[in-house]
Amino acid sequence: MHIVVAGETSEQAAQLQIHLAARGRDWGVSWLQLGDGPTPHLDALAPDALVCFSGTGWNRCNLMMHELRERFPLAARVVLVPDPQGEEMMQALDAAHRVLPEPFDPVALIDAIDDIVELRSLLDDARVKQAIEQSGPLPAAPKQYLSLSRLLRDDSTQATDLVEVVTQDPALAARVLRLSNSAYYSGGREISDLRMAVVRLGQDALRRLVLASEVFSSGPGVDEVRERALRISRLADQILPEAGTGVAATAGLLSQVGRLLPPLELHEPDGPTLLPHSVAGAYLLGLWGLPATMIEAVAWHQAPARAGTLFWVAGAVHVAAALIDGSEVDTAYLSRVRRLHDLPRWRAMADAEQALAQA
Repeated sequence: MHIVVAGETSEQAAQLQIHLAARGRDWGVSWLQLGDGPTPHLDALAPDALVCFSGTGWNRCNLMMHELRERFPLAARVVLVPDPQGEEMMQALDAAHRVLPEPFDPVALIDAIDDIVELRSLLDDARVKQAIEQSGPLPAAPKQYLSLSRLLRDDSTQATDLVEVVTQDPALAARVLRLSNSAYYSGGREISDLRMAVVRLGQDALRRLVLASEVFSSGPGVDEVRERALRISRLADQILPEAGTGVAATAGLLSQVGRLLPPLELHEPDGPTLLPHSVAGAYLLGLWGLPATMIEAVAWHQAPARAGTLFWVAGAVHVAAALIDGSEVDTAYLSRVRRLHDLPRWRAMADAEQALAQA
């Protein structure tokens, strides 16, 4: 394993080498200075993992991440950001497998790279691919959602542009109006104008509603699955507001995608076992080309300890899904990441969410 650390100084690379040696890891570490010169090319380094500190120059870091994805698609991509709610966070989610908060924690970084490699191995498993691909026609990628996401990245986009996307699907337009007049958003004032409904919901809520309407559009019990996904989405966003940009909310919504497929069996030496819907969902997201951070959160939300030593998106989605479904929360995991004390508060949030859903 060859790790390239890109930053202003070699201090982080040296810290990483010390921790790798303490763990008995025979990984090579190279330091790549991000200065004022041209953005360095990665061909000569051929990294197995690139770690970039966005605070040292985000544009260069972003270019390197996208180049790595094209030139070395199997390499792990990790970005450290100083502000998890800034614009860099949203861009990093498109480019990286894992986004970590600064200050630099070598142990968290090593765990992150291990997790990325483990997840890739899981989703590349021939048995998983065979089980999913033999289940029948797979759900299509959410085209309206991807189109809307492109519009929202454009500063010149107006509300009328968003309405145009919504009106392509009458059922979606009806859901936008219904949600905008619900107890979550209405404040007691009813509206019937679609443009006003879009403005009232706001960009993040609209994006999630479009995604839910497209992804959960057909299949047995799809209305129930869609409503559960939306409740998980809202609760995950409350649990992890520091993720910013609606990251936890979107991952919470997508956590239920695997339920669109029929129960799938893996043929193991000891007999057939059911493929978790979280893994099936993560596989679908990979086919759709969604960000790696979303794929990871969906894959591990039923086993959050496998998503690293920090409480982040997979952990928030795990708690939200468990509380909405009435299933068991992994309290041992919450204790390890020092968030067990928050569980009573999160339960109260879930109760309030359920009450609003029934209003």
